[in-house]
Amino acid sequence: MSAQDPVSDPAPLTSTDPAAEPADVRFLLIDGHAMAFRAFFALPADSFTDGRGQATNAVYGFVRMLVNVVQSEQPTHVAVAFDLAGGTFRDRIYDQYKGGREETPAQFIGQIALIEQVLDALGVTWLTVEDYEADDIIATLATRTAADGGSALIVSSDRDAIQLVNDAVTLLQPVKGMTELRRMTPAAIEEKYQVPPERYPDLAALVGETADNLPGVPGVGPKTAAKWITRFGGLEGVLAHADEITGKAGQALRDHREDVERNRRMNEAVRDLDLPADLARYGLGRGDTIALGGIFDDLAFGPTIRRDIPAVFLAPGGASAAEQGTGPEGPDPADVQRPTPEQVPALLRETFADGAALDLRGSWELGEGDCDLLALASADDLAVIDLVGLDDVAERAVAGWLADASIPKVAYDTKLAAHMLAGRALEVAGWRTDLAIAEFLCRPDQRPTDLPGLALRHLQEDLAASSAAAQQELDLEGADEGAEAERWARRADAVRRLEPLLRADLASHTVEALHDELELPLAGVLGQMERTGIAVDDDVLAELDAQHAQQQTDVAESAFSHIGGDRINLGSPKQLQEVLFERLGMPRTRRTKTGYTTNAEALEDLFAQTSHPFLADLLAHRDVTKMRQIIETLRRSISPAGRIHTTFHQNIAATGRLSSNNPNLQNIPARTEEGRRIRSAFRTSEGYEALLTADYSQIEMRIMAHLSEDAGLIEAFRSGEDLHNFVASRVFDVEPDAVDPAMRSKTKAVSYGLAYGLSAFGLSRQLRISQAEATALRDGYFERFGGVRDYLRSSVEKARETGYTETILGRRRYLPDLTSDNRQRRENAERVALNSPIQGSAADIIKLAMLRVDAALREAGCTSRVLLQVHDELVVDIAPGELDAVRTIVAEGMGSAYELSVPLSVGMGVGRTWLDAAH
Repeated sequence: MSAQDPVSDPAPLTSTDPAAEPADVRFLLIDGHAMAFRAFFALPADSFTDGRGQATNAVYGFVRMLVNVVQSEQPTHVAVAFDLAGGTFRDRIYDQYKGGREETPAQFIGQIALIEQVLDALGVTWLTVEDYEADDIIATLATRTAADGGSALIVSSDRDAIQLVNDAVTLLQPVKGMTELRRMTPAAIEEKYQVPPERYPDLAALVGETADNLPGVPGVGPKTAAKWITRFGGLEGVLAHADEITGKAGQALRDHREDVERNRRMNEAVRDLDLPADLARYGLGRGDTIALGGIFDDLAFGPTIRRDIPAVFLAPGGASAAEQGTGPEGPDPADVQRPTPEQVPALLRETFADGAALDLRGSWELGEGDCDLLALASADDLAVIDLVGLDDVAERAVAGWLADASIPKVAYDTKLAAHMLAGRALEVAGWRTDLAIAEFLCRPDQRPTDLPGLALRHLQEDLAASSAAAQQELDLEGADEGAEAERWARRADAVRRLEPLLRADLASHTVEALHDELELPLAGVLGQMERTGIAVDDDVLAELDAQHAQQQTDVAESAFSHIGGDRINLGSPKQLQEVLFERLGMPRTRRTKTGYTTNAEALEDLFAQTSHPFLADLLAHRDVTKMRQIIETLRRSISPAGRIHTTFHQNIAATGRLSSNNPNLQNIPARTEEGRRIRSAFRTSEGYEALLTADYSQIEMRIMAHLSEDAGLIEAFRSGEDLHNFVASRVFDVEPDAVDPAMRSKTKAVSYGLAYGLSAFGLSRQLRISQAEATALRDGYFERFGGVRDYLRSSVEKARETGYTETILGRRRYLPDLTSDNRQRRENAERVALNSPIQGSAADIIKLAMLRVDAALREAGCTSRVLLQVHDELVVDIAPGELDAVRTIVAEGMGSAYELSVPLSVGMGVGRTWLDAAH
């Protein structure tokens, strides 16, 4: 609310709702800043982020607290009070007020504004008043509520709120984190402080308040202050009889009388601010489901917290179906058809001849898929087919319907659906829409979600809740096939209703072609790669693990020898802090909540400063431990057939790059000897003669040259000279043959740093040079390659105007923080604006290449097959006699994937193992 002056006589609460009476009011009042700070320190900031560099832990914790309190206390009205920046009248009374507080943590900055946005979406009133604190807003509303016969609940960790407690006002004080609240009634306060609530400000004036930097009487604690207040009837009586109080405490009181009087003026709550008096302003049930979903999307909150928002916050009935965008009406899931095997052919031929949305009950693990229920949804019909009980005729009908490319099909995750069906030897063709891919293309920076999450986000329907209810029914009543059929029918129907919404999104974001022509067909290629997997020799991995285990023991023993033989836990931050900073007296690293950080970057910096042998061993121990963890994960992922079937994700990396998990094959280090040795365990398949690896050379820099149209970079690539040698000779103004390794290394770091949005500070850390030298190096680079400078500058400005960046294929990444008032968020967005077009274009090109290579291999009738894609590299299983043909196919497919202004260079290698095929 806007700034207003307090009035001497506060207006009573009124109501525009004739059914509401002030005496029935149960008003929940929350100290917004106090609880937001508490939430910030209760949850790790690094674990809660919106994906754009903004921490969201305070927002998440605050919303959880609000939900919990509303559910447990069931208030009729709610208000949240916040402080304003710039101080209050109390700062004019005492210029050191709150002066001892630490600087606001950088990760907290910006979160109050986000909390206010969530409150707006929830329909919860939040208030600020210029020159006054949140305490005064709460005091005014609590006083009004009690005067009108209602009751108030105050949620605050600020002890100044104690003075407001009476028979009608209760204080809920956080005890532990955000989950446990202590109920402070008049009796509880008197028991704890030995004074009634209205006398607590007198006690605080005598004792002082460290949090507010208000010094009290030296040597006077709460017990002494309470005894004085009881004896003399309050602070006025204490001060009036100050001469009667003997001893050092009495003298201290007399010496610090002015401080006590000032403290009492400071801690007196203002109870007569001019605040809105209409009860309807504070009522619940005014939330906007769509707005709330939007802000939760921006915050990258998952489906759980969305489901946990009580209906009491939301407007009755929510938004209309049209406003919610729930998609076209359809059949009632309760009327789902469950055909017998004899009915299946006619059902598919007559009812679903024009296509269907589908969902499957099944699994996919270690290269094996399976499913037993196939749910189909059209505009008029829902059916669930039991795949286990089909006869030959019905099975052929299902197989024919699935394989018919002329029949359009929709699924949440087409690749996963194909895996499940492949377990029953069923192939699918005719995919029209993959909801997970469509959602990602339209909202690449939002956290991926499952089908229930999409339904909650776009349809405002809780599929997870209905699934839980169905499961509870199954648990109670046994295997109710009807309930299960209805459950999967609901999911298939949600897929059906989501498709037009997401197709409209694809069109509005102009990424339909990316979905239809690149990502959707690529899902089929990736699915085949996942099912094929890659052969792995477990004996090689076991031998490597044994060697690493011995190395781990050796470096640990060496580390212990440098600290007097003490066998500490080298993985314990607490023990490392004691050794590094107490016993060894090393320079302190960045301070965190749990002490001085001992992360890898900090330890490497310490080692660069000190060269201490303990640090050398500690870093070596971490490296070998990481190698063992990678090997252990790989061994655990080997299927009974001796193959690893990783899962490729198209909707994780916002740049569009593929990611891999179960296991992650992209985190095997390729630049270290130990990492390369792991690749020796990956081998060609039985019946195949070799592995071929092919990757792009300097693709990011080639894309940089293409996008920037820099004549110097283009000349470097077209001339065929060593790129980094060429660039270094220009930057350092020397002949190419005079470029030394240090020059080449520095300019290479600048080149790739620019492609990745690296700042001068980041460059200085990477090269371990001063920031001034890094800035000079970057400026020298820009002087010689002005096209790069101009491109990078214009790309950020263009993104600031449009709100997004684009790749060469039109893949968008939305960056609203480019116009943020928060410097950290704005600078993070600027770095993303620099690197996303380059990284995303590289992703586009390798995906195009995969489609071309796969199509060419099939067209040529080759048995050879692509097994892996790791960053810009493809790994191909070569069938006997096909090496030369595959070389040509891969070279042409990758080299002509996209026409840049500079040639795409492809390197290849061949060998029996992934390591041997390196080049």
